Amino acid sequence: MKNIRWGVLSTANIAQQQLIPAISRASNAELVAISSRGSQVHPVASKLGITKAYESYEELLNDSEIEAVYIPLPNHLHKEWVLKAAKQGKHILCEKPVALTAREAEEMVEVCRENNVKFMEAFMYQLHPQHKRVKEIISSGEIGDIQLIKSSHSFYLQSRVDKFRMDKAMGGGALYDVGCYSIHVIRYLLDSEPVSVQCFAELDPDTGVDMSTFGYLKMDRNVRAIFDCSFDMTGRNEYEVIGTKGTIKVPFAFRPDNNGGIGKVITQVANMVREESVYGDLYRLEVEHFSDVIQTNGDPEITGISTINNMRVIEACYQSIQTGEIVVIK
Repeated sequence: MKNIRWGVLSTANIAQQQLIPAISRASNAELVAISSRGSQVHPVASKLGITKAYESYEELLNDSEIEAVYIPLPNHLHKEWVLKAAKQGKHILCEKPVALTAREAEEMVEVCRENNVKFMEAFMYQLHPQHKRVKEIISSGEIGDIQLIKSSHSFYLQSRVDKFRMDKAMGGGALYDVGCYSIHVIRYLLDSEPVSVQCFAELDPDTGVDMSTFGYLKMDRNVRAIFDCSFDMTGRNEYEVIGTKGTIKVPFAFRPDNNGGIGKVITQVANMVREESVYGDLYRLEVEHFSDVIQTNGDPEITGISTINNMRVIEACYQSIQTGEIVVIK
């Protein structure tokens, strides 16, 4: 089966440092083009050994050789370019969060369906096998009935004039940037949606973006979840599942690539502790999965419905921050 031919919209750091190298490592993908808004694309293409370099996103989308595109643009531009890519018949891997509202996400999913193209939000963490191992342990009953999930994702943002993260109109803020992971993993592990949320945030006085957000989610079956995300704390990307008999801790939940690709699953029941190491080439797994979905006409593991539902929770969190009230999710 031939490789899926990829193009990248933007010379963003995540594309240069993560996705483009991952495409080169993937067994079923190849990168044929990169684009930007202007001539700065040429030195990037030359450095990375990319054959085609386009000075506009439109030119890349008009390239009939390209089958799939990766979109790592700022959050507020995702919808515009997902719709344009879909209408050009390109399959789309789009960075998280895919949109600023659930309604935008719904439109994106619908337009991709209408144009018969595959679409996946780039929650790359979920493709790492450590999380399937966690779900296996939960299903086995080893830690009993789940009562609480706690998740944290943060890093210290050095530049307080960061163009994208500190601009509210562009989808800046800790909740959009890293809190979306915790919300996503809580829903994924429980296979259920929040009934209600309550959130509190520390806002930047100049820009209004949330620098830190703290959330409480009431889930189905009387399970509770707590998350925090921040630009003001040291780097953390972890979760803990607490049951009636024991706990599971995952200290490299969202960025195991920063630990050499090795995830840790630490299970404790009474005084017995078991630590398992689970390896996965995170971004390569993401590229290979989505390329395989295209090749086999399959369904992405991160579905459009999941993407829409995640945006609904994020919206509810922002509503709670603004009103100071518990928000019921319908």
